Amino acid sequence: MSRIGVKPITVPAGVEVTIAEGNFITVKGPKGTLSKEFSNELTIKQEENTITVERPTNNKKHRSLHGLTRTLLDNMVVGVTTGFEKKLELVGVGYRAQKQGTKLVMNLGYSHPVEMEDPEGITVEAPNQTELVVKGIDKQLVGNYAAKIRDWRKPEPYKGKGIRYAGEVVRRKEGKTGKK
Repeated sequence: MSRIGVKPITVPAGVEVTIAEGNFITVKGPKGTLSKEFSNELTIKQEENTITVERPTNNKKHRSLHGLTRTLLDNMVVGVTTGFEKKLELVGVGYRAQKQGTKLVMNLGYSHPVEMEDPEGITVEAPNQTELVVKGIDKQLVGNYAAKIRDWRKPEPYKGKGIRYAGEVVRRKEGKTGKK
């Protein structure tokens, strides 16, 4: 039995969930609207303010879809109520970021500044020059955009410079030792 898939999803007040034909689900809330089509093999039921996901058989495909579908639905409900955010830190001499309208401009040690346009549904804030906060209602989009920002300068193990997630631990390595 799936430990995650059997948990019911509670729908908070102010959130409207619509289950259409073919398991096409739309979730409307105070922060926005998300919609996604799920597998027809699973049964998604809504009773008052709870949503349950049921699987027809116990085969491997249905077991894996069960937990995934329930988690994706829960992320949609959480996204339209509270939203998601990822925090990034810029570590290194001269590494800094700033917002210019909807553009994120970062100096990362290249000969040119790196400019990134905010995608639709995502906002990036720069509380100070070495911190970034990526916010949005879609967990997948927030994580992907944070990963794209991080890809410009991944943390390196010798000096620890680069863009890292807040709280990320970078294992440090010892540098070369000269001959004596």
